[in-house]
Amino acid sequence: MTRKRKRLVFLLLGLGALGGATAMVLAAFNENLVFFYSPSELAEQHVGLDRRIRIGGLVEEHSLAHAESGRSVTFRVTDGNKELAVAYDGILPDLFREGQGVVAEGKMRADGTFAASSVLAKHDEKYMPREVADALKKSGRWQEGAGLTPAKQ
Repeated sequence: MTRKRKRLVFLLLGLGALGGATAMVLAAFNENLVFFYSPSELAEQHVGLDRRIRIGGLVEEHSLAHAESGRSVTFRVTDGNKELAVAYDGILPDLFREGQGVVAEGKMRADGTFAASSVLAKHDEKYMPREVADALKKSGRWQEGAGLTPAKQ
């Protein structure tokens, strides 16, 4: 084999290794990528049951129900247009309450209930996650003078 052919084979092997490494990194990013949806967006788009997503909106008034065990809770999240039932098994944040903004991460169940693995509540009266604020603005429930400020990114 000539010297020129050896260099060409080495270059092709290097490009193949680089392409393989790039494909593995992109696959890892895709597995850890979590999309945000409001209840209205989730109703419009069909998200796979095995896909990990985040939902956000306001906890609907009079929708919070604790199970007998004390750890499991169900509640509904709304953006003003649609609502979504959420089931969570764990301890809720101290600031979690009805009528407040919430972001939950988890997966959709076959029965249409969202099975949350984590629930985040806003941490003071002026904070609202940007995605939740945008969803509320789209639905017309956002009140600019209500003292709520979307999070800066």
